[in-house]
This record gives sequence, C-alpha cells and structure tokens, in this order.
Amino acid sequence: MRIGAIEAGGTKFVCGVGDEHGNIVDRVSFPTERPEPTLERVIDYFRDKKVEAIGIGTFGPIDIDPSSPTYGHVTTTPKPGWSGFDFLGTMKRAFDVPFGWDTDVNAAAYGEAVWGAAKGLDSCVYYTFGTGVGVGIFAEGRLVHGLLHPEGGHVLTRRHPDDTYEGFCPYHGDCLEGMAAGPAIERRWGVKGSELPPDHPAWPMEAFYIGQALASTIVLLSPKKVILGGGVMHQKQLFPMIREEVKRNLNGYVAHDAILKGIDDYIVPPGLGDNAGLCGALALGLAALRVQS
Repeated sequence: MRIGAIEAGGTKFVCGVGDEHGNIVDRVSFPTERPEPTLERVIDYFRDKKVEAIGIGTFGPIDIDPSSPTYGHVTTTPKPGWSGFDFLGTMKRAFDVPFGWDTDVNAAAYGEAVWGAAKGLDSCVYYTFGTGVGVGIFAEGRLVHGLLHPEGGHVLTRRHPDDTYEGFCPYHGDCLEGMAAGPAIERRWGVKGSELPPDHPAWPMEAFYIGQALASTIVLLSPKKVILGGGVMHQKQLFPMIREEVKRNLNGYVAHDAILKGIDDYIVPPGLGDNAGLCGALALGLAALRVQS
C-alpha cells in the first residue's frame, strides 16, 4: 500500500508516504506559512505519489465532528490566515481518496498505539512539550474527541513555590502550557532550554509541572502507557525527575505495579521517536482507507 501522511505543525509541515507497516519511504518538510501557499506545496508533493489515502494530523483547535458544517476547518488560532480555514476540504478537492483527519497529538497517540511504545495496548496518553503543550488520548481502543478534542495543555497547575514567572498563555497565564512549554522555559530563564545544562534548576521545576499534569491524567483516565514527546523532552534527564514527581503526587494512591515498581516502563519517550506524528498521520490514513473498504 501507498499511504500519504501530513504532520501539520505550527512551525513546519512534514509530508510523507508510507506503507501499512508504518514504514516511511519518502518525506519532505517546509515552513508553515499562510494556508494557501502552504497547501499548494502539500498538493504539489502528493500530485505524483499515487497514494491510496491520506492522513492528516494537524495543529488545532480544529473541527473533527463529521456532522458539523465546518468539519475539517481550523477553528480559532492566532496563526495568520488559518482561523476558519477549510484545510480538509482543500485537500479533498485536490485528491479523490479517503482522508483521516485529527489533531497532531491524537495522531501521535494513535501511531504509538499501532506501531510504537503502546503497541498491543488499548489505551495510552501522548503529551508533546514544545512550542506549546498538546495531549492525545487513545482509550478503550479508540481516539477520544468529545465536544471538541482534548486540550490538556490548558489544565490549571499549582505554582512551584520558587517560581515567580507569570506564564505566557494568552488565555490562562499559568496553565500547564503557560508554565511548561518551551517558550516558558526560555522566558523564565532568559535562554532556550537546549542551552541550559542538565543540572540547571530549570529541569526540576519543569518536572514539577509535568509531574502534576501526569498524576491528574493517571487518576482521571487510567492510561496503560504515558508517552512524552516534543522538543522539551529531548532533555532526557527530565524523565527520572518526572517519574519521581508523579509518584510523589500520587502518594501510593494508584497502587498498581506499573507505577509502584515499573514506572520506568510506564512513563516513556515515544517508541517512534520524532516520527510519532508522521507515523500517526499514516495510521489515520490507513484507518480511513479500511473504513471505506
């Protein structure tokens, strides 16, 4: 099979072609501009690829309700030109193939469930910590949508006792995204996180916020695997700190061996690495093809 995949990020688009086993055989990436020139490049890429379906995992918020008149649109976003844009419709007008359509983080969660760290499990949660914070939820064998779709980056947090940073989220200030996304690290400490040493006090503070969020996720959703991706999580020293924060916050209440004895295998980086989003989009396209068949 030849399946198209689009990982549509706020900073860059990644397009690729893969097969039913999750193998990416070709890819291209380019900066995210206004919608028309960006999708023109996407359409040009796929024009000669002869794909049987295309999966799209995109930044949001987006409308993923098939019964909605604005299904397939980007909804409210500060990205110039994208608010209200008919992303999916534009692609459907260019290609007469089945389309999968979901958020970028739901796509990543799905890819991890099909081919990655949560393979063989019927539930997982995927967090990305980068320029923003996003959450994808795969539960009881399906992706969670609901009223809109999960926006777990905007849960409220307790403030670290030594933290005076006000938070950068324009809606909530000191929500999880406002305190723990990449821009929060840079604005709090004056340099990008990638320039801070592993023993810098930024990292225990970051783990404090992420650990809170994961503990809440565990008691609310009871996922069988928690996967942490995104640029911030390239700081591998964060993982043991986060696991300890989760155990501290749960305080023995969730008395399961996965947490009490095996937390190193419970809170993990993506099994698909930086391909989680693109492979997830590939899985969405494959699922759409199977539904139509």
